[in-house]
Amino acid sequence: NYQKWRIECPEISADLRPSSVLGLLHAGYHGVLRSRDPHGSKVLIYRIGQWDPKLFTAYDVFRVSLITSELIVEEIETQRNGVKAIFDLQGWRFAHAFQISPAVAKKIAAVLTDSFPLKVRGIHLINEPLFFHPVFALIKPFLTEKIKQRVYMHGNNYMQSLTEHFPVSILPQEYGGE
Repeated sequence: NYQKWRIECPEISADLRPSSVLGLLHAGYHGVLRSRDPHGSKVLIYRIGQWDPKLFTAYDVFRVSLITSELIVEEIETQRNGVKAIFDLQGWRFAHAFQISPAVAKKIAAVLTDSFPLKVRGIHLINEPLFFHPVFALIKPFLTEKIKQRVYMHGNNYMQSLTEHFPVSILPQEYGGE
């Protein structure tokens, strides 16, 4: 499924070299936590406020995820226990929202639901502004019920609820970690 998806979506998958998204990486948009969660899942963090939509498209941003995923899928423990993602939506603006068309939403959902060979064990959204919800509503119909049940919206007062899913020992300090 993934190879078929890559052929069908060359605008995202054609250039999966880290050098193609260095600006996003240097800006601190994406990180992988050193420690796994108690279930053995790899934990990824996305800081949306570090994405400048004037410089990078939604496809560029998604390319960062694919590059990371292709690297960590080689780890046996990650194959077995999957990934969990924390999306910090602080700094989400209308300029970000305008990048997520229904076509982009469908392509993102296709990878999350059945194309990529990694199990998505949880998607945690924090600091989501009210106008993010209509954008998420575009993506939601394309998600499987299983993925929908694994999406958690923690809001702006997320410290306590986030630590119900992740121990403070693995979280960065900015997210309530030690």
